[in-house]
Amino acid sequence: MSNQEEEMDYANADYEMGEFEEDMYFAGRIMGDTESEDDDDDDEHDYLDNKITDTSAAEARKGKDIQGIPWDRLSISRKKYRQTRLDQYKNYENIPQSGEGTEKECKLTRKGGVYYEFWQNTRSVKSTILHFQLRNLVWSTSKHDVYLMSHYSIIHWSSLSSKKTEVLNVSGHVAPSEKHPGSLLEGFSQTQVSTLAVRDNLLIAGGFQGELICKYLDRPGVSFCTRTTYDDNAITNAIEIYDGPSGAIHFTASNNDCGVRDFDMERFQLVNHFSYPWPVNHTSLSPDSKIIAIVGDNPDGMLVDSQTGKTIAPLHGHLDFSFASAWHPNGYIFATGNQDKTCRVWDARNLSKSVAVLKGNLGAIRSIRFTSDGQFMAMAEPADFVHVYDVKNGYDKEQEIDFFGEISGVSFSPDTDSLFIGVWDRTYGSLLQYNRCRNYSYLDF
Repeated sequence: MSNQEEEMDYANADYEMGEFEEDMYFAGRIMGDTESEDDDDDDEHDYLDNKITDTSAAEARKGKDIQGIPWDRLSISRKKYRQTRLDQYKNYENIPQSGEGTEKECKLTRKGGVYYEFWQNTRSVKSTILHFQLRNLVWSTSKHDVYLMSHYSIIHWSSLSSKKTEVLNVSGHVAPSEKHPGSLLEGFSQTQVSTLAVRDNLLIAGGFQGELICKYLDRPGVSFCTRTTYDDNAITNAIEIYDGPSGAIHFTASNNDCGVRDFDMERFQLVNHFSYPWPVNHTSLSPDSKIIAIVGDNPDGMLVDSQTGKTIAPLHGHLDFSFASAWHPNGYIFATGNQDKTCRVWDARNLSKSVAVLKGNLGAIRSIRFTSDGQFMAMAEPADFVHVYDVKNGYDKEQEIDFFGEISGVSFSPDTDSLFIGVWDRTYGSLLQYNRCRNYSYLDF
C-alpha cells in the first residue's frame, strides 16, 4: 500500500467530504468545516446536537434523511449532489486507468434487493480513518455491539443502550499489564492505529510503525505488545483473528514490509513468518485453516499454504493493487477487492477465471464481508456506497446502500442480524446500522 507523503496529500485533498463544500455551493455548514481535536470540550454540545440529528427507522420512514442532512434547506437537491459526486469523485489508482479496463467483464446485476433495512444512524460515535487505503476499522461482535476507531480512541458502541465506552486510548503511553516472552514491556506512545480486528473478547490494533496491541475485553489493561518489524516500511495493513487447528486463538498480521506473520495467542508467540515479493495489504484464511488468500501491491493475488507459506496458485484478473479479501463459509468461494473498482469472486477449485466480477460506482473496493450463513456478501467502496449481494442466487441481485461520506469499515454481526457501516465526515461522521429483513419486521418501532 502507499505510504508516500504526496499520496497522503492527495487523499486529504480528494477524499474528505468537507472539501467539497465550496465546490458544491452548499448553503450553510454542510459536509463540515473543522472538527475539534478535543472531544471532551464538545461533549455537551455533541450530546444536544446528536439528540436532534440522530435518525431512527421510524423517522426515516416518515421521510427524514438517514444522515440528518437537511436537503430542504440547501441550494442543491440530494439527487443533483449524488450525480456531482459520481462525476467528480477521484478514485485513487496506483496503475493509471485501471478502473476503465474492467467494463466488459463486469456482471450486470439487478438493483432493488432489500436484504437489510435501515435501523438507525448515530452521530454520537464519530468513526475516523487514518490511512485512506485501509478501511477495516469497524467490527461487530453481536447485533448490538460494535467496536470502531474514533481519533485516538477505540470505542465500544451499544445500540441496545445507545451508550459509547472508550475501550482503549492510544494517544498517550500504552504498555502491557501482563508479562509474556517477546512482549515489549515498555509499550508504545502515541500509536497511530492503521487497522483493527475484534472477535469475541479479543481486540487487536495494528499501527503505522508495525505495532501490535492485544487486549482481552474481559480483562483490565493490555495483554501483549509487540512490533512486527523495525523496517521503515512497517505499517500494519490488516489483521485477522481465527481459531487455530488446536483450538487456540491465532491472528495473522499483514504488513507493508512484505511479511505475513501468524501469532498464537495462547502462548503469545510468533509461530510463522512468510515473506512475499510485494507489500501485503490483506489476507484471509479459509474456513478449514489450510489456505490463505493474499493480496497486496500487485495486480495478481495468490493462494498459499497456511503452514508453509508456499504458493498454491496465482490469482490473475485484477488490474491494480488489492486491499480486501474474504472467504465464504463454504470453504471454496472467496472474493478479492481492488482499486480497479471491482470485486472478483473466485472458486478455489477452478481459478482459471472469476466466478463473477462486480463493479463499484465511485472507486476501489476496500472492504468485503460475507455473512456467517453465506447468504449475503457486502462490498464497500471508499465512499458513499455499500453493495449487499444475494450470494445464494448467483450475485444476480444487489441492495445498494447509498449515503454520503468516506467509509471506515463495514461489519455484519456474527448472527447476521445487523450490518454496521462507519461513516467518516467532518460534519456527518456517524455509525449506520441496518438490520436483516425478517417476516416480523412489523415489530421494529
